[in-house]
Amino acid sequence: MDIVKENPFVLGVTCFSSLGGLLFGYDQGVVSGIITMENFAVRFPRVYMDSDYKGWFVSTFLLCAWFGSLINGQITDRMGRKNSMIVAVVIFLLGSSLQTTALSIPMIFAGRAVAGLSVGMLTMVVPLYMAEISPAEIRGSLVVLQQLSITIGILLAFWIDYGANYIGGTRCWPDQPYANGVSFNPYTDVGDGPCQQSSAAWRVPFGLQLLPALVLGVGMLFMPYSPRWLVMRGRDAEAREALCRIRRRAEDDPVIIEEFIGIKAEVLFEHSQHEEKYGSATGAKLEWAQYREIVSNPSSFRRVFIGSAVMFFQQFMGCNALIYYAPTIFAQLGLDSNTNSLLATGVYGIINCLATFIALALIDKIGRRVLLMVGAIGTMISLLFVAGIVGSYQASLPMHPVAGWASVVFIYLYDVNFAYSWAPIGWVLPSEIFPLAIRSKGISITTSATWMCNFIIGLVSPRMLESITYGTYIFFAIFCLLAFFFTLFVIPETRGKSLEEMDLAFNDNTAHEDKQRIIMITSTLEEEFFGDEGRRHASGSSTPRSEDFELQFRENA
Repeated sequence: MDIVKENPFVLGVTCFSSLGGLLFGYDQGVVSGIITMENFAVRFPRVYMDSDYKGWFVSTFLLCAWFGSLINGQITDRMGRKNSMIVAVVIFLLGSSLQTTALSIPMIFAGRAVAGLSVGMLTMVVPLYMAEISPAEIRGSLVVLQQLSITIGILLAFWIDYGANYIGGTRCWPDQPYANGVSFNPYTDVGDGPCQQSSAAWRVPFGLQLLPALVLGVGMLFMPYSPRWLVMRGRDAEAREALCRIRRRAEDDPVIIEEFIGIKAEVLFEHSQHEEKYGSATGAKLEWAQYREIVSNPSSFRRVFIGSAVMFFQQFMGCNALIYYAPTIFAQLGLDSNTNSLLATGVYGIINCLATFIALALIDKIGRRVLLMVGAIGTMISLLFVAGIVGSYQASLPMHPVAGWASVVFIYLYDVNFAYSWAPIGWVLPSEIFPLAIRSKGISITTSATWMCNFIIGLVSPRMLESITYGTYIFFAIFCLLAFFFTLFVIPETRGKSLEEMDLAFNDNTAHEDKQRIIMITSTLEEEFFGDEGRRHASGSSTPRSEDFELQFRENA
């Protein structure tokens, strides 16, 4: 807290950057309520009625987000983190506008695709920008803060859906009973005159996401470039100016000088790694060589495997299936109207958000493994109870109200257990296990893994809920059990571990060797900089030249 008080700019950076996570969470949550609204059903009946088509409607966003997270690495290195975020916001505004004003299936699918592309870009660059611009003291907590921002976005979306559902009325033709006596069918339940529920019921929730996107985009115009990216581009003087602005200190302040030397040392280390391993390879050739080495090196592959597996279990334990289709699920559990199911969904969002604070309180006290194992068992038991209740009433619908609400309670218990364990730790763990030399590539692989698994779950869940009903919960419960055993036997504890201790957990010394080389480079830079500081000030130059660093490093390396 003190570091934030000393530098209020850090708080501004955190707030603006976390809006990228909020956009992701909002779109996750908002679509679940929209696809159950009657006016939306009249406008897009196939999306409403066809399970497979509904899955594609939800998952188009996710597939394009996966693609966006993959391609944004090269964009952020060339354009910069700040400019990449602004570009992503512009793309998001276009996608959201298409969804808000959609008049046809191709138009709304195009909006989903464009918005997904931008969110994928943001989920890749926002944590990177936060890490590079923030003080080391708060860097770790920002990872969990991103998950908290996602849950806040989901919470806002659920309750906005609930309120917007009343615009013009909750039904299209309230005086006309449903043909099947249970639910609305846009093909058979069409009455005289236009639908009474306004199209604003679903257009407003889509359109409101333009506001945080605009705030993020406009705010980033006033944010500095990442000092690390500026050093990577050889713009050392600008990098020091950016550090001074961020830290609110003078250019000759020892804190600024030490941090600049640390950034420069890391960049030189990466350059030396590239030259030793890949020679003059650049662009796509360099990218391919780096990914190939990660897969071929047993220790690196194990780290990537664990990080990707954590993301896999995070999705296949059913979290996003419940978020994307929560109103549909609650309706199947016996809630007697779309309004009630949206209300229950809103409560789910509150629980999801509040339970994330448990992770903030415990993740650095009792460790990652304990939370993961307890969360896996808690989610499994909750899902099995839901499966048992739904299965026992499958042949004698409608479900008894008491049984329906009991199922809702166990869904909420699932939410609690997932929100303090696999939801945040799925993002934290991959950020901790990779040594510097492969960190960016390793995290890009794990991020793309979560998007691809997210896409699969979003695509198949509607069909599963329709065809195997209670079996859907058993399916997810099995993966919860597998996640428990995977944590027990495979995942190492990373709480409070140094680089050397992390090496021991993975039976190699990669991180230790990286650290020693960075120490050597830093010592060289400090000797060159501080040893000649008097001459620099006498000559009127307060900025060390990049070529001096490069020459001194190569002479001593």
